[in-house]
Amino acid sequence: MNRLLLTDAEIDVDGVVSVDGNRAAHICGVLKLGCGDTLRVGLINGATGMAEILRVGNNSVELRCVFDGVIPSLPSIDLLLALPRPKVMKRLWAPLASMGVGRIILTNAAKVERNYFDTHWLQPSKYNPLLREGLEQSGDTHMPQVDIKRRLKPFVEDELDNEFPESQRILFHPRNAMNVSELKAQETSRVLIAVGPEGGWTDYELEMFEKQGFHCVSMGWRVLRTDTACIALMALMQEK
Repeated sequence: MNRLLLTDAEIDVDGVVSVDGNRAAHICGVLKLGCGDTLRVGLINGATGMAEILRVGNNSVELRCVFDGVIPSLPSIDLLLALPRPKVMKRLWAPLASMGVGRIILTNAAKVERNYFDTHWLQPSKYNPLLREGLEQSGDTHMPQVDIKRRLKPFVEDELDNEFPESQRILFHPRNAMNVSELKAQETSRVLIAVGPEGGWTDYELEMFEKQGFHCVSMGWRVLRTDTACIALMALMQEK
């Protein structure tokens, strides 16, 4: 944990907050901090700052926080992801947040099993702690916005232009596509990346995306797992 993230509701008018459970254990057991020591803190979707440890209890730590740092800029990459297997999605939440993503849109596709949408890993109570974990690792404060779109075609054809009017649109597909290194950056503030299921996008889906202005790119001939493809492609796009 490189930055402890807090909410406004946790902090009193004097900037004092008491944390317990895993957070307190991490501060004392992993960071090995005690009374008088300081650590980096941040408000979710807000400013960064520092906190002084006032008291250490059996399973709690009391801090006084001062949020006088910058508010990190909103990540410029959004991800449209065909929902992977539940155990893969569980693995992805924290890394996506730590890499820096503004929105995560989970959608259906021809090769997505319908029962994937029944997983409890799509419940905010399950994925928000993992997103928070990823942010605390990276030191960011911006919590990704998560949207679930069960119907791919209506979303792409009817909603996408309104929600992403000026984004550069990139579709990851390992076949018959330009290499990502050949992609030219556009003068736009945001990039929308579409990553398909491990079985790949169908020809119909590829044509639908192409009509909506997506550029089809690959990272070579190798077929990657969803989690590997997401992280690798996001890392490459952040260098553009």
